[in-house]
Amino acid sequence: MVAGTEADPPMVVAVRERRLMDRFIRLPWTIYRDDPSWVPPLRADVRKVLDRAHPFHDHADVEYFLALRGGRPVGRIAAIVNRLYNEFHEARTGFIGLFECEDDPAVAGALLDTAAAWLRERGMVEAMGPFNLSTNDELQSPGILLDTFDRPPLLLMGHNPSYYAALFEGHGWTKEKDLLAYWLEADAPPERLVRALDRLGSSVEGLTIRTMDLRRLGEEVERVKEVYNAAWERNWGFCPLTDAEIGHMARDLKPIADPRFALLAEIHGEPVGFALALPDFNQVLRHMNGRLLPFGVFKMLWYRRRIDRMRVFTLGLKPEYRRTGIDALLYLRIYQNGIPANLGRGEASWILEDNWGMRRALERMGGFVYKTYRVYGTRLD
Repeated sequence: MVAGTEADPPMVVAVRERRLMDRFIRLPWTIYRDDPSWVPPLRADVRKVLDRAHPFHDHADVEYFLALRGGRPVGRIAAIVNRLYNEFHEARTGFIGLFECEDDPAVAGALLDTAAAWLRERGMVEAMGPFNLSTNDELQSPGILLDTFDRPPLLLMGHNPSYYAALFEGHGWTKEKDLLAYWLEADAPPERLVRALDRLGSSVEGLTIRTMDLRRLGEEVERVKEVYNAAWERNWGFCPLTDAEIGHMARDLKPIADPRFALLAEIHGEPVGFALALPDFNQVLRHMNGRLLPFGVFKMLWYRRRIDRMRVFTLGLKPEYRRTGIDALLYLRIYQNGIPANLGRGEASWILEDNWGMRRALERMGGFVYKTYRVYGTRLD
């Protein structure tokens, strides 16, 4: 086959055979080959999420596309119709995700147009993205990173070249919502804040905050699900978690979860809030180049002992408890538990730009926004 040139129009093909899926999964190793901040995911984990047997696909239709120029992969995208999202929101919104592309507007345009046409054919009137693949089943966080490209992402957070925003905006996609990552780092939280939050916790009758019992994972997951679907019901981008999805997520996260950072807030024994922080396993993954075998297991065992930061992965309260300060108390407990474990710094992400309750709670603890991710949107009709 004769090699193509940048002047040749890219050819976009649907990925429906293993050979193309392998190239789809491997493309980021080309895009990021000179980027020291990129953290290679485990290829087996990527393949597992993309496989139709994953519970996300029970309520979603997904098509994967690969852009080729002269037979060489130069970009990729997924087009997604999340039927559960549209039923819940009474909408006709399509999504794009897993976007990777060389710095070439022609390739980006071909990918975005192909995905838009696929969504339009299925009755969608608008599109948002990137979502990877939803706000619940994440290979990485939604949105395009806009800043701080020189710092590696934490676990399950996204990273991309600095030119991605220009590719979207140059093709007419506009801002839908910004998602924020907060950084916290200190030897100890301010004593005045600790005293204030302790008083606050004592003032809420019947409030207890406890670590989750991972030996009774099924029971604890049910309590988390109760809070999750109530806490995020009115949030932008929310889609209810199915039983299959939350069970799958719990099994995936259990090997790296630490009960000191998995907290439940209960009032008279009833769950009202929860928080989960995870050690930053990306500090391990960056040494494994996407492979667990043959030597990745030994690297994992070696480097996981050197993890020195964590990510507050999720935190939620039932709506009637949002102005009680319980959210700040959960953040504080995770922070306090992390300091003696050499995990007293890290990221809380992702936070909606207009979620002022969460933002103020983090800022009272000294947190500050250090990364911004933008979700883009476009009309399809």
